[in-house]
Formats: sequence, C-alpha cells, structure tokens
Amino acid sequence: MKPLASHSLRHRLLGILLGAITLSTVIQAVTAYKSALAQADVIFDRHMQKMAMSLRSGVPLVNAKPNVESSTDRANEDFVVQMWNAKGVPIFQSAAHRTLRKPSTPGFSDVRTLDARIYRVYLLTTAHETIQVAQDMAARRDMASTLAWHAVGPGMLTAPFLMLVVGLVVSRSLAPIANVRSQMASRKADDLSPVMPVGLPEEVRPLIDDLNLLLERVRQAFEAQKSFVADAAHELRSPLTALKIQVQGLQRAADEDARKLAVKRLTSGIDRVAHLVDQLLVLARQEACATAGVEMQGMDLAQTGLLALTDVLVLAQARQIDLGVHQANRAMVTGDPDALRILVRNLLDNSIKYTPSGGTVDLDVRQTPSGTVLSVEDNGPGIPEADRDRVLDRFYRLQGSGAEGSGLGLAIVKAIADAHGAKVLIDKSERLGGLRVQVRFKVT
Repeated sequence: MKPLASHSLRHRLLGILLGAITLSTVIQAVTAYKSALAQADVIFDRHMQKMAMSLRSGVPLVNAKPNVESSTDRANEDFVVQMWNAKGVPIFQSAAHRTLRKPSTPGFSDVRTLDARIYRVYLLTTAHETIQVAQDMAARRDMASTLAWHAVGPGMLTAPFLMLVVGLVVSRSLAPIANVRSQMASRKADDLSPVMPVGLPEEVRPLIDDLNLLLERVRQAFEAQKSFVADAAHELRSPLTALKIQVQGLQRAADEDARKLAVKRLTSGIDRVAHLVDQLLVLARQEACATAGVEMQGMDLAQTGLLALTDVLVLAQARQIDLGVHQANRAMVTGDPDALRILVRNLLDNSIKYTPSGGTVDLDVRQTPSGTVLSVEDNGPGIPEADRDRVLDRFYRLQGSGAEGSGLGLAIVKAIADAHGAKVLIDKSERLGGLRVQVRFKVT
C-alpha cells in the first residue's frame, strides 16, 4: 500500500479557510454588485417617472411657444426632458441636438438615436400635454456601477481583515502542538519523561496521552532490561568463577579417580549454569512480553497443566516423587498457552526440587465462582511465613533448604501471572502439610 504523503496541518487549515473566505467574498461581491445594479435601475426608473409626473400641467398649453433658450442648451446631454402640447407642438426640450423620436406607447422603453446612443425613455401622456423623460444608458450604467461599488466595497475591505484574524487564530491554536514538537526535538535519547500537554486542544490531547503511555512502557522496558543485565551479571559471576576453578581442578587431577570427580563437578556446574541461563532467558522473554503485550486466546488451563506435568515427569521419577493430579476440571481462561505452560512447569519443578525423595506433589485446577484457581501442593518443608513474599523476588533463595536453584522459578511464575492479571498466593497445604502455591485468575 502506498504511504500517504505528509502535509502541514497549519498550511492545510489556512489554505482551506482563506480559500473559503476568498470564494465567499467573491460570490458575495458579485451578488451584491448585480443586486445593486438592479436596484439602481429601479431607482432611476422611479426617478424618471416621478419627474415626468411632476411636470404635468393642469391647464391647456395651446398657446405655449418653444423655449428657444432651452432648446439650444447642451449642458445636460445625458438627461433629456421633452414636452409637447395636445396638438403635438414641441414646447420644451432640454437638449435639442439630441432629438429623440417619440415612442408609440406610453411607459418605459429603450430608444436608439442616430448617433447610436441608447436612451431609457419614459413617456407620459395627459389630456393637455405629452411629457418624455430620457436618460442616456451609458451614463446610467456609470452611476449604477458607482453605487454598486460603494455597496461592494465594505465587504471586500473586510475580507483581508478577516483573513488576518483567521491566520492569527490558526497560528495561536496550533502553537501548543508546535511547543510539543519543540519539546520532543530538544530531548535527549534517554529522556523518556512524559510530554507536558499544556494548552493542547481536546482533539490532540488523547494522542499525547497515548504517547506518554508508550514512553512509560518503553521506560519500564529499559529499566527491566538494565535490572536484568545487572542481576544476570551478578548471578553469573559466581558460577562462572566456580567453573573456572573446577577446570583448574581437572587440570591438576593427579589420578583417574580425582579426574573423574573433577569431571563430575564440572558437569554439574555446567548444568547449573545452563539452567540459570535458561531461566534468565525465560524471565527476560516473559518480562518483554508483559511490557509489549501478547495476543491472548481462550484456552483450557487444565489441559495446559497436564501438558506441563508431562514436562517434569522424568525429573519426578528420578527423585522418586509421587507426581499426580488431585483435580483437573475444565477451566477456561484467556491467556498465552506457552507462557502458562511455563508457569505450571516452574511451579511443579520448584516443588519437586524442594520436596524430599519419596514425597508427593499434586496439581489441582478448578473453576470457582470468583475465577479459575491453579494450585500446586507438596508435602515438603514449605516456606516460612516471613519469606513467602520474598521468594517471588528474583534470585532470592531460602537459606538451609538443601536444594540448588537459580532463584528465578517463582519470579518467572509471578511475571507470567502479572501479565495475565492473575495473583500468586503462597501458604501452607492443609491437605499435604507442605507448601501450596495458588495462581488465581479473574473471571473472563
């Protein structure tokens, strides 16, 4: 799919708004201009009509003679007034050299003169005289245009001011976004503090809130990575040093028996380091998934628990542990099947390691009104109440337990449970007398 071209929100808003103002101003100006012209025509026609009516005489003008002075007056060539008496004798005309033919019917009409000028003519006929008022259409159009421009002018002068206001409003409205951009551009690479959404509009604030959530998740991921690297370096230092000493012991072995003992110790040390590295990788993967989020799906936790039980069956047989299932009813949860299988396997592995040879470890999965509960119980020594919260921390080992471990088993269980919104509870098993670890899932 072709990516969309980037654009400037400010330029787009200004372009649309200023274009709309320009278009509306033009439409308004054209409409007002045409309307003013039409109104001017109506006003001029009414003026001509009123003038003709005001020139009516109430007495006969039979003996009236032409006004020679008026007939030779050329001062007003754009506006012509002509009068005839009842016998058709011209008794007055304001511009004799612009003699107009008299229309055949009273009222308004357009008349063309010999010199191709067009006049708007109003003819009024009474019992005593005939009055004709004419106006040059060119002069009329000039006056009408002047009136129309006077009507259009204020709107056109207002448009630039309105554009300036729109530009200022858009710039001020987008200023907080520019501030956020400036904040992000001036940040250092390791600065993951939240962005301050000061003055941002409501439409943009959710984007900044989501960005802050992303920054917080990235910060947590970096912190977890730093903590993981520090812990891993600390925990690997001792076993690697021990391996180095065991290799030196193997090199100094004087006879075959000493060499076999050194090889056995070296192999055991390698197994411990391999197990520690494996647990570290599992923990890192689970913490990364918890930070980034994984795709959850509906699954039967009892079925997953039975698969995990088969994973540790060989270890249980080697330690002569009675590994079984107390109850495994169908229990549907929403989660990651692989991660939950690791959770159950670590719980079983932990109980098998700390339960004396010949002991019992049971898996229990059941559906309750408050949600699904997964339990692993044993008849081992258990965990003192004061240490039950601390055993969920990474690399914490019980003193005097007699078992070798990485201190990560229950930490991995907690990390997976947290990612699934579940809660880990550690207490004493009433049925077997040893340790009971419960993982309680919420109702889905």
